[in-house]
Amino acid sequence: MNYIKAFIQSESSGGIMLLFAAILGVITANSPLAEQYFSLMHVYWGPMDILEWVNDGLMALFFLYVGLAIKSEMISGELNTNSKRVLPVLAAFAGVVTPALVYFLIAGSLPEYTHGWGIPTATDIAFAIGVIMMLGKRVSQAMKAFLSALAVIDDLIAIIVIAIFYGAGVDFSYLIGAAIVTGALWYTNKQGYVRPVLYVVLGAVLWYFVLKSGVHATIAGVVLAMTIPATGKIDGETVYPMHKWTDKLKNWVNFLIIPLFSFLNAGVSFADVSAD
Repeated sequence: MNYIKAFIQSESSGGIMLLFAAILGVITANSPLAEQYFSLMHVYWGPMDILEWVNDGLMALFFLYVGLAIKSEMISGELNTNSKRVLPVLAAFAGVVTPALVYFLIAGSLPEYTHGWGIPTATDIAFAIGVIMMLGKRVSQAMKAFLSALAVIDDLIAIIVIAIFYGAGVDFSYLIGAAIVTGALWYTNKQGYVRPVLYVVLGAVLWYFVLKSGVHATIAGVVLAMTIPATGKIDGETVYPMHKWTDKLKNWVNFLIIPLFSFLNAGVSFADVSAD
C-alpha cells in the first residue's frame, strides 16, 4: 500500500502512466483486439465520438492544468519576469518555424505537398510534458517551467496557424462569443470573485464556443487558467484558488486524462507494413 501511495505522489507517476498507456495502445492496435480498439474510438456519446471527447474535452482540462502551472511560475516562480518569459516564447516560435521550413525545403518543390507545411509545426504537448514528468527531480524546476511554457506556446501558435491557413470552416460568430466570455472571465477575476462555480460555468461556455468555432477546443483550458485568481478572500479568510484547482486536477490528469489520451492516440497499426 505504501508503494502505491508513493507512486501516486511521485513527480514521475504521470509520465510513467503516459508511457505505459502508449505502449498498451500500440500493442492493442496490432493485436486480435485491433478492430474493437479502433471501433471503440468512434462510438458516439451525444454529439461527439469517444476520441473527440478525449481530444477536445478531457484535453482541455489538461491544458487548464498546465496553464495553471505556468501561471504559478509567472507569478512567483521561474517565469516571474519578462526577461525570463522571452526565451520560451522565442523557442516556441523557432519550434514552429524550423520544422515548417525543413518540410518546405524537402517537399516545397512538389505542388501537391506544399500546403502541408503546417503539419509538423505543433508539439505534442501531452507527450512532451509526460517525458519531463518521467524525469522527476532529475530536471530542475527552471527547466520544467521553460519546457512546459515552450510546449504550450508552441501548441497555441500551431492552433492559430491552423485556424488562419487551414481553417476554412472557422465560424467567427462563435469566436466573437468566445471573446465575450473571455472578457467576462477577466472581469470576474478583477472583481475579486474566487468561488469556483462561476469560473466553471463560464469555462464550460467558453469551451463550447471555441469548439463550435472550428478552433481546437483545448485553447479554452489555457484561457480559463489565466483567469483563475491566485489569491482571494472568502468570509475574511485568505484562500488560494489557483493552487486548489491544480491540486484537484492533478490526479485526474495523471491517472485518467493523460493515459486515456495516450492509449487512444498512440495506437498505430502496422498491419499494412511489410519488410518490402
